[in-house]
Amino acid sequence: MPKSLPVVDVSAPICCAPLAAGPMSTDNALELALRLKALADPIRIQMMSLLMAEPTREKAASDLASAVGVSGGTATHHLNQLRGAGLVTSERRGVNNFYRAEPANLEALRGVLNTCC
Repeated sequence: MPKSLPVVDVSAPICCAPLAAGPMSTDNALELALRLKALADPIRIQMMSLLMAEPTREKAASDLASAVGVSGGTATHHLNQLRGAGLVTSERRGVNNFYRAEPANLEALRGVLNTCC
């Protein structure tokens, strides 16, 4: 029987010391790994780049799909992964979902990866 994966809420900003600060707890390492895993795909990185280029403007999932050259269903899958990691937020209006980068969570992630004081 396969081992079940832990359920961790990674939608809030990560809150731990930078990697260079010393050994990281298992829980903090898991939270960081899940966020990095969400970014570990070229399509998701392209989508984040598009969303971060204009951080105050939201983009429809269909616009992101056509910009990166994937189907709507594939784009939705990738955007759900980013949303689950707290890196983007979404708002449904009618039949469209609009996405926006979540700057506080991205800044917190950057802070953890920062090797400087």
